[in-house]
Amino acid sequence: MNAPVPVDMPLRWPAAGETRAPYRVFADQALYAQEQERIFRGPVWSFLGLAAEVPNPGDYKATFVGDTPVVLTRDSAGALHCWVNRCAHRGALVCRELRGNVGANGTHTCVYHQWAYDAAGQLVGVPFRKGLGGKGGYPADFDMAEHGLQQLRVDTVGEMIFGTFDAATPPLREYLGAEHCANIERLFGRPIRVLGHARQYFSGNWKLYAENSRDSYHGGLLHLFYPTFGIYRQGQRGWVHLSDNKLHQLLQVCKPAADQSIEHYQQASARKAEADAQLQAPEILRWMPELGGEIALTIHSMFPNVVLQQISNTLAVRQIQTKGLEGTELVWTFYGFADDSPELTAHRLKQHNMVGPAGFISMEDGEAVNICQQGIAGSLDATSVIECGGSSTDSLEVMGVDENGVRAFWAGYRRLMGL
Repeated sequence: MNAPVPVDMPLRWPAAGETRAPYRVFADQALYAQEQERIFRGPVWSFLGLAAEVPNPGDYKATFVGDTPVVLTRDSAGALHCWVNRCAHRGALVCRELRGNVGANGTHTCVYHQWAYDAAGQLVGVPFRKGLGGKGGYPADFDMAEHGLQQLRVDTVGEMIFGTFDAATPPLREYLGAEHCANIERLFGRPIRVLGHARQYFSGNWKLYAENSRDSYHGGLLHLFYPTFGIYRQGQRGWVHLSDNKLHQLLQVCKPAADQSIEHYQQASARKAEADAQLQAPEILRWMPELGGEIALTIHSMFPNVVLQQISNTLAVRQIQTKGLEGTELVWTFYGFADDSPELTAHRLKQHNMVGPAGFISMEDGEAVNICQQGIAGSLDATSVIECGGSSTDSLEVMGVDENGVRAFWAGYRRLMGL
């Protein structure tokens, strides 16, 4: 990937490098506008959806790449397309529903003036193109082929569909790296079934959540549910693997060993679990081993806008959507496998109460984003301190007491932004 050309930016990065992040990076409108161009419309692959969300000809899904509304479609031949959801006539949204089906040879029609487009975004219909009664209409040289919708390149790994605006973006597998592609294929190793969707809104900048998803340090500290019920805590066997381009992180944790006691964790962390805490539905904690290994937790963060998770038997993708400078929407898509037993499907659905927008664990991440955005107000020239584990941005074969992934995120971000 070619290094972006530095441009005039509203901040200068601290000399301490990735061990510091200036708070202005979360609260400067000019910088946010540059991110939309240099990241979301730049040389990256953004997550669009799962193949199982658009399985049939005529299916579509409306989503966003950064602030840009886009539509993912499948045509009559089964090919995938993605185009900007903006009518070429006067700029109105073409597709106003989140998802649906227009028929194998159907069209997407703008409600304003009824311009119609096929699944590939090509203009196929213009009312009164030749006028009415010999009057009005479009010029004789009006070429419908020149007024299609702006296209994104589309590619897939496993079930995951990605798109990019930039013709110079490297091939998707090169962009993600072999290990990251392998994990996607592991978690989508056979046909899936979408179990449902949820949406979660944060009053905070998108990069605060990007940091959070790469931060194993907070796992057993913020989320007291984890150590209270023995699901996860720092010191378990696990690893943090970072891509060569520093954009993607694969964090994986194995089931706690018999000698990894909660008491030892509490002594080291000074974070006390509630000794008498109980669940009315303790079966929510049960892990039914699957996917051919000991890995019980996977948080796979792929720049810029998606997290793929395996937490016990809860499988999901989380799509990060920017909603202005100080807003972020997280779209959860929960899934299981098409051949899951009824028992396993019911178990997955119940575990969504543990991991999801209002779950025993994940709602705290949203609050962390909110209070960080609130806390930095009025202090934009100050910086965070990202020194846990030193200054490295390299992969680790241990996890939970470092911030390597957060520093790596900033290294990749700075390169793309020319900072």
